[in-house]
Amino acid sequence: LERLAGTAEMAAPDVLLLVQPVIDDADLARIERLASRQQGMAIILQCEQQGSDFLLKAMRAGVREVLPRADGGAALNAALQRLEDKSARHVQRNGKVIAFASCKGGSGATFIAANLAYALSLDNQRVALFDLNLQFGDAALFVSDQKPTATLSHVAQQIHRLDASFLAASMVQVTPNFSILAAPEDPAHSSDVKPEHIDQLLHLARSEYDFIVLDLGRGLDAISVRALDHADMICPVMQATLPYIRDGKRLLQAFQSLEYPASKIHLILNRYAGDDEIRLRDLEAAYGQRIFHTIANHYAAAAASVNQGVPVLKLAPGSPLSKSLQECASKLSGRRAPAPAGLFSRLFQRSRPIHLRGETA
Repeated sequence: LERLAGTAEMAAPDVLLLVQPVIDDADLARIERLASRQQGMAIILQCEQQGSDFLLKAMRAGVREVLPRADGGAALNAALQRLEDKSARHVQRNGKVIAFASCKGGSGATFIAANLAYALSLDNQRVALFDLNLQFGDAALFVSDQKPTATLSHVAQQIHRLDASFLAASMVQVTPNFSILAAPEDPAHSSDVKPEHIDQLLHLARSEYDFIVLDLGRGLDAISVRALDHADMICPVMQATLPYIRDGKRLLQAFQSLEYPASKIHLILNRYAGDDEIRLRDLEAAYGQRIFHTIANHYAAAAASVNQGVPVLKLAPGSPLSKSLQECASKLSGRRAPAPAGLFSRLFQRSRPIHLRGETA
């Protein structure tokens, strides 16, 4: 590494592969200096260290991939293929930003944001979900059982390194087309994130993704308002009860005071049963605008999805909840909804056991 640091400026390769049993802190410091000089060079490590603390240190130093040393070639080939694919398919996008805000605690905004992001990605669209509920965000848990190795606060702390590769390495990859930037694990780190960081993140994300879904949680602060300023669509999530109507009206009044046009606001009614005591037209009269979409009430499917960390469209594609989410995704994207599952598919789906992250029910 010392010799390479002296010659790297003369001829930088596309990929640097370092194979070494143990990478110490001094090595990581040299790697970081090298990465800062040659920002277009992808650095891959093959070593025996695979713990989450080491992976985070390596990512901070600018390492793109950390692979097991006893690999046999498969992991390295896959890593090189990912780099080649990313280089070949990189195109400039102009992604749409869709923000989900909860009118009241327990509205289901995070569930809807995470599952709609997954639904949007099924149509061959690149989708990013940013969890901006900085105090208690847990959006990644709704659709994945992976533990985030980095969070929004880690990105904010190293905002000077922000580029497409650093952002991608900081996210949980749920599917090849769908990734999540998790909220800070410790609420104390929420102060690391500044409004100007949101500007930089969303500016970059628009060029890398077709859709950027924001889960804002409940309440308005400097971070959420800055995110709402960037949003092309704002989707307040509510339910058909009086407390939600009251708090929903307050939220809409706040949006008016922020001078967001009514065309930017799209009301989402969650857990809609059709026979609720408060009717749809009563809600529209109370809010002074139409409900953009209703999400069907199917508690069993929603609970199983959350408990397993699996998108409800994947776990229960025949559920009315999944159908309404698909229809909403089609409205948001302007594309036609996929055809519903056939009879045999639905029968097979109903016969599947429910696995509660390691247990079978």
